[in-house]
Amino acid sequence: MIAVDRSLATPLYRQIYDAYREAIVDRRLRAGQRLPSTRGLASALGISRIPALGAFEQLLAEGYFEARRGAGTFVARSLPDDFSTAEAAEAGRPSRTAPAKAKGRTRKRALARRPDALLRRAPEPWLAGFGAFRMSQPAIDAFPLEIWSRLVSRHSRNPRQNLFRYSDAMGALPCREAIAEYLRTARAVRCEADQVMVVSGSQQALEISARVLLEPGSPVWVEDPGYRGARDVLTMAGAKLVPVRVDAEGLDVRQGIARSPRAHAAHVTPSHQYPIGVTLSASRRLQLLDWAHRSGAWILEDDYDSEFRFESLPIASLQGLDRDARVIYIGTFSKVLFPALRMGYVVIPSDLRQRFSVVREAMDICAPALYQAVLADFLSEGHFARHLRRMRLLYGERRSALVEALDEHLGDAIEVLGDAAGLHLVVAFKPEMNDRKLANEAAQRGLWTMPLSPSYAGRAGRRPGLVLGYGSTSLAQIRDGVAALAAVLTASR
Repeated sequence: MIAVDRSLATPLYRQIYDAYREAIVDRRLRAGQRLPSTRGLASALGISRIPALGAFEQLLAEGYFEARRGAGTFVARSLPDDFSTAEAAEAGRPSRTAPAKAKGRTRKRALARRPDALLRRAPEPWLAGFGAFRMSQPAIDAFPLEIWSRLVSRHSRNPRQNLFRYSDAMGALPCREAIAEYLRTARAVRCEADQVMVVSGSQQALEISARVLLEPGSPVWVEDPGYRGARDVLTMAGAKLVPVRVDAEGLDVRQGIARSPRAHAAHVTPSHQYPIGVTLSASRRLQLLDWAHRSGAWILEDDYDSEFRFESLPIASLQGLDRDARVIYIGTFSKVLFPALRMGYVVIPSDLRQRFSVVREAMDICAPALYQAVLADFLSEGHFARHLRRMRLLYGERRSALVEALDEHLGDAIEVLGDAAGLHLVVAFKPEMNDRKLANEAAQRGLWTMPLSPSYAGRAGRRPGLVLGYGSTSLAQIRDGVAALAAVLTASR
């Protein structure tokens, strides 16, 4: 049952090893069965004894073979009579001999049910490529790569030893100090460096927050429509999602109280609501804070796209109004710098610092040190502020061009929402339109528009539309893309 092929790139000892292991897993060789000597095997195969010795030594080390003094080598008697499907899969293929049931126990593997809802989703072709109107993509071609590369080189050529060590689970202190200073100045966040945790983007910030603050089954308000990525994280944490309507003033706090007055938390995007772009009004902010204070709930403030506002100054954070340490403030550099950086932050009430720290350490110990050092310099030396100023002008120009093109080609057939800030806007349709079908057809023409309807957690108030990102879409792409989109809509009608 053992054969070797000298024409293969696989070494001879590995071919012998694989053949014996497969024979054992397939039950063609049984526990206690005697094996030929390495000398006899080498002679039968017409090869040197060295590959045979190497294969036998590896199989002995892994416990498939056992040697008996004076008797020879045998298939290990300690191997079970019935191999599991996992053992067969480890050998590189499904088991051909394992029955559906053995000795009264099922062969079905135990799996958590929480990912099932994510796996059941229909294909999303609008996320399959990059180009006109792709969501969540900044203008990477306008990023100051030369400055960033120089800072990376500075720390790479003369690295300090602490860049090679495990660091504080909260993050490197210089980076946290630079982030805290920026947040106090630009976002009116009330924080010190010891409250800032550096994380791998807003998704991880939300995951850590859920693990610290929520128990399985905890009810949590989520905006409807809202950010599906946040719903996914909360679902994986076992939270019970409570969709709460979003209107022109943002999250409808009264509806949230009516639906779940004792919810444990609320996830909100108050400065620039995702996806429809409204701002949480002052009255709603105070209502939300008052509810959190009276009920003992937490507010997870995702400060999405807050840096880019075109018709006014940036809106101050909700956290800056909090006097009861109820707000967990979350932000990211993915949109303002570049997505692959995977660096964000969470501002934690001081009394929760240790809880967040131990959870983070259990998850992945700490954030990478090199890019924290680079980001600290990028912030403290003024490069970040200059980059933001340039990007506001660029994105403002692209936003205006997109609004004008939509008005020219689609006019009264649509309603434009959320064009006052951020890197995207929403084109809303009449209720009879099928936005998933439109997005699918647009993707076939290289237009990466996202349907609005999947952003709704419930069916009540669901409105069809397309979400158009313009951060990475040039002026020429905007003009041509809107014309092509109008043709898709006309054909659909």
